[in-house]
Amino acid sequence: MSSPKLLLPGYWLRSGSGLERALLVKFMQRTYQELYPDQDFSHLAQTVERYLTHDSPVWWVELEEPSPATSTTLLSRAALSPVACLWLGNSVDQVTGDRHACIFLLYVLPEHRRRGIAAALIQHAIAWSQARGDRQLGLQVFQANQPALNLYQKLGFQTQALWMVKPLESPSTEG
Repeated sequence: MSSPKLLLPGYWLRSGSGLERALLVKFMQRTYQELYPDQDFSHLAQTVERYLTHDSPVWWVELEEPSPATSTTLLSRAALSPVACLWLGNSVDQVTGDRHACIFLLYVLPEHRRRGIAAALIQHAIAWSQARGDRQLGLQVFQANQPALNLYQKLGFQTQALWMVKPLESPSTEG
């Protein structure tokens, strides 16, 4: 595990571990529950189990720098209570066939928003992607999440495609 680095004054960025799956699920659930409070998101644990690998790293933002003595145990890391999370992975551009980096999750606790954390995490994601040789960084954002849309547009993201859904009625059980 790499040493924590200063992300912004008062906020430290550290690499996550595959042992922190439950914490990642908790952050994913918080993300979705803000937009869809009446939904059950228990299935997100399966998403984390399937996609969290050494090729899809997680970073945590914490308020204080973990000391070398405490950063070695999962229990002590969890006690630091992350205030933000960045989970990156891989995707394939369906036009070119090129692999590129994709933001699976970017979440900042509400009480720490509008302090530059998300923008700093995007810059970290860009640096990580460029270091791998990726030519683009993708993400998916809900249309109803206007603050996130505004941030991503401000940082130079452009709409490449629209994901559209049509709710379907359940097939009838007539016999």
